[in-house]
Amino acid sequence: MYDLNDAQPQMAPMGELIPDGTFAKVKMTIRPGGVNGSTPMDAGLLKASQSSDARMLDCEFTVVSGPYVRRKFWQNFTVAGGKLDEKGQSKGWNISKSAFRAMVDSALGLDPKDESPAAKQKRMIQGLKQLDGIVFAARIMIEPASNPQYKDQNKLANVVLPGEPQYAAVMRGENVQPDPVNAKPRKSAEPATQAPAWGSSATPSPAPAGVPWANQGETKPPQGAVPAPGPAWLNG
Repeated sequence: MYDLNDAQPQMAPMGELIPDGTFAKVKMTIRPGGVNGSTPMDAGLLKASQSSDARMLDCEFTVVSGPYVRRKFWQNFTVAGGKLDEKGQSKGWNISKSAFRAMVDSALGLDPKDESPAAKQKRMIQGLKQLDGIVFAARIMIEPASNPQYKDQNKLANVVLPGEPQYAAVMRGENVQPDPVNAKPRKSAEPATQAPAWGSSATPSPAPAGVPWANQGETKPPQGAVPAPGPAWLNG
């Protein structure tokens, strides 16, 4: 005899998108692309663009709670190269850096306006590898395909931050009313003409063992305990 009462709800058909504007708690996993980053920890972590000199993080997002639990979507974040701003810095990296900071603030419940030394220390990371496994509140969008030969895709619209009305409920895994983005179709990509902004051509030393991801809800160590190395969300 088989007891089917405790079976999980059936998953949506493959290829069906998460509705536009959905709020969900997600986990980000980095998929190594074989290209070295700027720190030894990030050796082999990045992916090279096929159309420019850009280097990217290839990220997979998995919904960890709510009606779309276990559903996934994917997104690249430029961390070097591509188009440059007036200061000669990668525009893509500036955008990605803002997103990564928001992820840390969301994961740790940090007020985005908190510029205290303690908050700043929690936003310090030794390498992009330490973002692997971070869990935060997200708003998910549907990005229309620019070419009818391709399908629309789910993307990260924005990270939901502490202080925003949906944040607490999303982090508790509760259902939240969607806020549709209604994104316009993407423009066709243009060939990059800027010179590479990637700093060093030297090959970093082999990366250390993977950074363990501690549960973000773990009890914090008592006062007087020696702090563990690495970013705060890795240490509970």
